[in-house]
Amino acid sequence: MNILVTGSNGQLGSCLRDVAVGSKDTYLFTDVAELDITDAAAVSDFVARNNVGVIINCAAYTNVDKAEDDAELAGRINSDAVRNLADAARVNGAALIHISTDYVFGGNTGNTPRGEDEPANPTGVYGVTKLNGERQIAESGVKAVILRTAWLYSEYGRNFAKTMLSLTAEKPGLNVVMDQCGTPTYARDLAAAIFHIVENRLIDGNEGIYHYSNEGVCSWFDFAKMIAAFAGNEDCDIQPCRSDEYPSKVVRPSYSVLDKARFKATFGLRVPYWTDSLRKCINNLKANEA
Repeated sequence: MNILVTGSNGQLGSCLRDVAVGSKDTYLFTDVAELDITDAAAVSDFVARNNVGVIINCAAYTNVDKAEDDAELAGRINSDAVRNLADAARVNGAALIHISTDYVFGGNTGNTPRGEDEPANPTGVYGVTKLNGERQIAESGVKAVILRTAWLYSEYGRNFAKTMLSLTAEKPGLNVVMDQCGTPTYARDLAAAIFHIVENRLIDGNEGIYHYSNEGVCSWFDFAKMIAAFAGNEDCDIQPCRSDEYPSKVVRPSYSVLDKARFKATFGLRVPYWTDSLRKCINNLKANEA
């Protein structure tokens, strides 16, 4: 089967390249240079011409603050382009795996893990456009699995783990937000979960929305402290601070731990604990520096 991966130069797409080595399927890795997913005709032609059986959409506009000033482009990528992929998949008898976000719960209160059926309440353009993308999929009638994730990091691209790895090595002290809680998600773990679903043909009969992040809960402050500890950068004095000390255009989710029970029961996978995965990533990054 031919598998189309969009946004393949990003964190998740890059990790999929790694985990898909040796697959029984043929993976077609594309980014905007190879396929502009905002062009409906181009998407339809690519899917039909390559006899695509599954589309994995890793493409997204993810700059949360910049999206407030670039709402039109964010909407084209996070919503309109998703409809293009969904329509092309449906017309050609393909399935879609789409990556969404904890930001659909941006305005929700409470401190219990977010279930898939909890009402969405996004704050800001990013969350709104990602939720609209989910709705485009539902309206299209395509056979699809939507995976909401959170706090993604990896060895690739720009992310919190890599930024903190550098800063804690260079600076004597840092202040990091402690009143936003969630779960860091190693993109390689999410990529492996997606690969498992595709490789074992588990989309049919399991269509719907699922949550996937690593197990556990922490604040950004805790996340930074653990990065520094695993990297051996403990001379950096990391102190907690409040969100309002760093004004933002967007109200970020204060508690976005995702409930993975439905995912684990449906797809038969154990989800790694966040510190175990973080240690692997930091060790890889440190090894690459050597």
